[in-house]
Amino acid sequence: MSRGLPAALLGYRLLSAAIAPLAPLFLARRLKRGKEHGGRLPERRGMARIARPQGPLVWLHAASVGELASVLPLIERLRARSVSVLVTTGTVTSSALAEQRLPRGAIHQFVPLDVPRFMRRFLDHWRPDLALIVEQDLWPNMILEASARGVPMILINARLSETSFRRWSNLRGMIVDLLQRFELCLAGTPADAERLTALGAPHVVSAGNLKLDVPAPPADKNKLLQLKDAIAMRPMIAAISTHPGEESAVIDAHNRLRGSFPGLLTLIAPRHPERGPGVVELAHAAGLKAALRSRGERLDAATDIYVADTMGELGLIYRLAPVVFIGGSLIKHGGQNPIEAAKLGAAILHGPHVWNFTEIYDALDAAHGAELVADADRLTAAFGALLSDTAARRRATEAAQATVDALGGALERTLDSLEPYLMQLQLGGRADHA
Repeated sequence: MSRGLPAALLGYRLLSAAIAPLAPLFLARRLKRGKEHGGRLPERRGMARIARPQGPLVWLHAASVGELASVLPLIERLRARSVSVLVTTGTVTSSALAEQRLPRGAIHQFVPLDVPRFMRRFLDHWRPDLALIVEQDLWPNMILEASARGVPMILINARLSETSFRRWSNLRGMIVDLLQRFELCLAGTPADAERLTALGAPHVVSAGNLKLDVPAPPADKNKLLQLKDAIAMRPMIAAISTHPGEESAVIDAHNRLRGSFPGLLTLIAPRHPERGPGVVELAHAAGLKAALRSRGERLDAATDIYVADTMGELGLIYRLAPVVFIGGSLIKHGGQNPIEAAKLGAAILHGPHVWNFTEIYDALDAAHGAELVADADRLTAAFGALLSDTAARRRATEAAQATVDALGGALERTLDSLEPYLMQLQLGGRADHA
């Protein structure tokens, strides 16, 4: 199996096999930090407590919450064809989303650590007939072990930023070997397709971004009414999927704006919910009253900063906040997804660092459906301008909705590309029953 591999890939396999005995310590440390599910640690070593379903099985791997959310409509369409689907992810938050949103009959497992024997154990149990890997979560042993079993592999919603392209180019032999094991790569944008082709992917199609076809996130009606009643007629701004360094800028904007907007409420949803208490401390240090949603703390007329450190509730926020800053963009992270905000009618602000969603932000900015804010001062000014001008907010939200609608269609193009593989699976399954 390992003979003929590029040196970097062979070295990775040898090292990952050698450190396998340390896996229990590694997992125990992650469990202590809240990054693993205590009752499901065996899955991270390739062990399963669930039987493999009968018939053909499609294995779909998505790294975390964003990737899984983007393929939920695809999973639903596969299940509608009575195709068995195994979904793997690597984070506790994504497992919670899977529990809430996976269609009936789809199975969720934590992806094993990328250790050869863990991956072999996983594949020996599940025996997938087709593997769909989302975006760019290319674990070498996962790919090599699936390839050794002859499992057809397809990269879907594939994205490769210029930064990732330069980094992977330094390991060209390794990445070429991995990409050439995929039968098909369905790229999110033409630029992604060009970069994947340049790195050696043999068959690349630009199918579009599946995130554009994901329905707007739901919102619990009772919770929505409760929050509306608590907010009443107060002016409100929100910051979503924020990272360290961004919350302080948003809190500073609140302090500078509250004199012009009496009763101003700022809602902050950190990208990683476990950071909620730290955001509350920042607000307190700025002399503001803050409440933490995960603790059930009450949002009342005296609350300045409301920290929504809960999972699966962005649909509530986008339906309530007239103006939203999308995080991961004032700092050099690459930006978070603006599509849900656009679909639910929030005016969008973002920083300059949005390379994870370049095409979408470029289109939104060009249509005046979103506004680039270069720094904390500009963020404050933009919040104030949009709060003051209802007509400008309406123009921005209408432009954003029209833009994401025009960019859609990736789900149908992806299904069209997968159709020959799905037909082969289903015909094979019928032949087995004949």
